[in-house]
Amino acid sequence: MKIKSLSREQIRSVDQQAIENYGMSGLVLMENAGRGAAEVIQRNAATGRVVILCGKGNNGGDGYVIARHLDLMQRQVRVVSVVELDALSGDAAANAAIAQKAELDVQVATTAEVMESHLHDCEVIVDCLLGTGATGPLRGIYADAVKIANQTKATRIAIDVPTGMDVDSGEADPHTFQAELTITFVAPKIGFEFEGTQSRLGDIEVVPIGVPRKLLRQWASEA
Repeated sequence: MKIKSLSREQIRSVDQQAIENYGMSGLVLMENAGRGAAEVIQRNAATGRVVILCGKGNNGGDGYVIARHLDLMQRQVRVVSVVELDALSGDAAANAAIAQKAELDVQVATTAEVMESHLHDCEVIVDCLLGTGATGPLRGIYADAVKIANQTKATRIAIDVPTGMDVDSGEADPHTFQAELTITFVAPKIGFEFEGTQSRLGDIEVVPIGVPRKLLRQWASEA
């Protein structure tokens, strides 16, 4: 079954219905998303040191799951959070705690100087800074992190949406993460279809998160 491109609100509805109507926990959905994304990363960037940039929300939570699964694949991986870990909440906080207990390499970078020190020699950068709910221009360390990442020679992979791009309009901040591959969950986003977005998205691969087919039928493409 092919799912048509979805809006911010439709993606939010998929998650909400999976949790409220089907009894799936947010942790299960995040685990499925992160594991699937890690498998795609391993296929497309099979070697090299990986740095995963994590923000405060669920997109950041995905990053901690990705890091754990890449570690299981014996990859050299580091998580760099742009917020202090005690600022996390919900499923993101739970997965950050698992990563710490698993003794993964988790660092915090709240200044451009520290961020640059973590990115200058990595070979793969995974963008888990901001997800589909983000709107408006990038500010502060989020803008700094993306700018520094774009200046590296690393392979750049975005999770769900490149940080700085609006998933509904396709509009992009001047410092939008320049992905060579975007791993997006459930379905493409409607903002991906606008002219000029391809240069920021790179290749697009859709990863399912385990929600029932019955739930997804309402958004099935007629094509």
